[in-house]
Amino acid sequence: MKMRKSLLLAVGFALILSTVLAGCGGNKSADQGKTLIYGRGADSNKLDPSLVTDGESLRVTENVLETLVDYKKDSMEVTKGLAEKWETSKDGKTWTFHLHKGVKFHDGTDFNAEAVVFNFERWMNREMLPTKKDDYIYYGSMFGGFKKDKGHVIDSVKAVDEHTVEFKLKEPQGPFLQNLAMSPFGIASPEAVKKDPAEFAKHPVGTGPFKFESWKKGDTVSLVKNEDYWQKGLPKLDKIIFKSIPDNSARLTALQSGDIDVMDGLNPDDAKRVESDDKLQLYKRPPNNVGYLAFNMEKKPFDNQKVRQAIYHAVNKESLIKSFYAGLAEPAKNPIPPSLWGYNDDIQDYEYDLKKAKKLLKEAGFEKGFEVKFWAMPEPRPYIPDGKKIAEYIQADLSKIGIKSKIVSPEWTTYLEETQHGKHEMALLGWTGDNGDPDNFLYVLLDKDNTRIPAQNSAFYKSDELHNVLIKAQRETDQAEREKLYKKAQEIIHKDVPWVPLVYAQPPLAGQSYVKGYSPHPKGSESLAELDIQK
Repeated sequence: MKMRKSLLLAVGFALILSTVLAGCGGNKSADQGKTLIYGRGADSNKLDPSLVTDGESLRVTENVLETLVDYKKDSMEVTKGLAEKWETSKDGKTWTFHLHKGVKFHDGTDFNAEAVVFNFERWMNREMLPTKKDDYIYYGSMFGGFKKDKGHVIDSVKAVDEHTVEFKLKEPQGPFLQNLAMSPFGIASPEAVKKDPAEFAKHPVGTGPFKFESWKKGDTVSLVKNEDYWQKGLPKLDKIIFKSIPDNSARLTALQSGDIDVMDGLNPDDAKRVESDDKLQLYKRPPNNVGYLAFNMEKKPFDNQKVRQAIYHAVNKESLIKSFYAGLAEPAKNPIPPSLWGYNDDIQDYEYDLKKAKKLLKEAGFEKGFEVKFWAMPEPRPYIPDGKKIAEYIQADLSKIGIKSKIVSPEWTTYLEETQHGKHEMALLGWTGDNGDPDNFLYVLLDKDNTRIPAQNSAFYKSDELHNVLIKAQRETDQAEREKLYKKAQEIIHKDVPWVPLVYAQPPLAGQSYVKGYSPHPKGSESLAELDIQK
C-alpha cells in the first residue's frame, strides 16, 4: 500500500495542505478501492439541502439524497428520478407520481409515499427547523411561500397508496415539474430527520448512490458507496472526498501533483495550460449563470434610481471580462443568461459612459460622490472566479466618478448569511440556474416575495409591477405566453436597476486523464454515480 505525500504548494506563499489523504486518486489502498478526491473552493454550509442555497452544500447532498424527478445528464430536461412515471390533470392542478418500488434509505428504512408526504409537510409547515436562523429558503421561493401564505401554490400532498403520491395545487404552476427536480427537494429519511433535525444537517440520510461518512469542517466531506443502491451497477466509485482548497492556483497545483483527481474553480487563464497537459483534461460547464453587483435598495443612497444607473454606467464590463475571464464569459445585460428560453435580446445595455455617470450622480444630489462598503466574495465561484480582485477592479471604476468604496470580505458562511439579512450596501453575488426555467432566476432573485429574511432577493427590490408579471407567468402553462411575460419582466428590471448584471460565464474545470464519465451539468452540480477511475 502507498500513502500520498503531504503537499508543499507555492503560490506566492507557502500553503500546506493539512493531512495526508491516504488511498486517494491514483494511489489506492486495497480496502478503499476507487477513491476520488474532488477539489473545491469552499466548504459546505449545511448538509440538509432544504436549508441551503450554496452550491458547495448541494454538490455534496445531490449524491446522498434524490428527488422525485431529475434532469437528464446533459440538460435541464426533466426525466424520472425516485418516481418512475407521472401524470397531470387537464387543468394542471393535480399531479400524480408513481414511485419506484424496493428503494430504501441509507438507514434501512423504506422509501415510500408516506416519506414523500413527510418531507413536503415539514417544508411547507416549516416544521423541524434546526435553529431560529434556519429556513427552507428554496421551498418558499419555488412554491410561493409556505402553507399559511397567500401565494403558497401547493394545497395538499397525500399518499394515495404505498407507491403513489398526489399533489393538489391551488393554481397551475408552469415550472412545477422543473422545481421538483431541484436538489434542495431531495427526499430525506423521515426517521433520521425526526430523530434529530439539527444532526441531520450534519449527517444526511437519503436514498442516493453514496452514503455520508464524515465531515471535517473547513477540510473534507467524505462519502462512501451505497452497496444497496437501487440503480444496479452504480455507483462506480467506492468513495468520494470533497476537499476544500480555497485558492484556485493552489487547487490546480494539487491536481498537477496528483493529490486531487478533479477540481472546479479553475482560473480561466489556466484553461489552456490544462489543455496542453496530456495528464489532465479540461471540462467546460455549460453556461447557465449570471454574476452581478446587487444594490441594497433599502439603504441610502441606493434607494435612488439615478445613483444605481450612475454606477451601472461606471462599470466597464468589457474590460473586466478581458482581465479575469480569458474569453470564457460575455457581458451580461439581463438577470437570466442567453442560453435560457425567454431571454430578451432586444434590451439595450447601459453603456460604459463616465460622463453620463457623473451627470446622473449630480442629478441625484451626489455631485461629489459618496463613501460605501463594497462586499466581495471571499471564495471563488463559477461566475466570479476572484471576488476580491474583481471588486478592486470595480472599485477603481467607481473612484473615477467620486465614489469611494471600502471592500469587505468576511468568510463565506458569514458572507451568505449577512447578505441574506441585508447587512450589505452593495455586494458581488451570482446565481447558477437550478431548473432551466426563467422563474428560477427572475422570481427567486428579484420578486418582492423573496425579500423576507433570509432573503434570496439580496437587492431587497420590491416592485408590484414586476410581481404581477412574474406571478402571471408562474400560473401560465403555455410556454409561448410565459416567454412574452418573462421578456416584459426583464424590461421592468432593466428600468429599475436593482443590479448591475456583470457576466455570463462558462466555468472551466479540470481533471486527471484517468477520470472517466464526468459530465459537468448546467445547473452547477451533478451526481457522480457514473464517474469512474480507469488507469
